[in-house]
Parts: sequence; C-alpha cells; structure tokens
Amino acid sequence: MPNVQGFAAGDFLVFQIESGFGLMRVLRIDESNGDTVWHVTVYRDLFPEIEYAELAIASRESLTPEIEHIALTDRAFESTQVSRLGNVPLTAEERELDGLSEVSDRSIRLLLGLR
Repeated sequence: MPNVQGFAAGDFLVFQIESGFGLMRVLRIDESNGDTVWHVTVYRDLFPEIEYAELAIASRESLTPEIEHIALTDRAFESTQVSRLGNVPLTAEERELDGLSEVSDRSIRLLLGLR
C-alpha cells in the first residue's frame, strides 16, 4: 500500500493526547511487497498547544527523544491520527538511525504508556 498520507522523511508530525499534543518525526518510509514500514523518532516533550510544538521544531535542539528510532507497521502508524507541522531536512545522525530489525505493531500511545 503506497504512502497515501503524503508524509516524507523529515516531517514533524503532531498527535493529540488527553492533556495536549505529542510530537514525532518521520525518519524513513520503507515500502515493500505492498507493506509500509514507518521509521520514526518520538519525543518525550508534550505541549499544551500546537503553537508550542511549532516553536520547539524551530529550536529542535531543545527536543528530547523518548524513542530515538522505532519501526512501525502501517496499522500501528495509522492508529494515531497525526498532522504535519513542517519538514526539516534530516541531520546526518538522524539518517544513520537504524538499529532495529523488528517492526512494532503497537501504537505510539501504547509505546509511550499514554492513553
């Protein structure tokens, strides 16, 4: 299944939780045999309003990764509704993040222990 959302490597995505918003970043999208695997970084930082997440993206060095790299199935990725906040080219370090051979089918909220 192709990436119908139109997301790309370098995209910062925001998702809503009960008390605010979380932030993740697309590192890479692999598509093979009709399956999509999403490689993302998920940040520890939570924001009361989207504007604060946008400000954090502008000064990315202030963001703290909670999960530096995780590979997600398409089902796991799509289980959390996200919106694109912007795209910033990946750093050399972000392009090199790739230590996982296993792909998770758990949602971002479950991985973070959030509801």
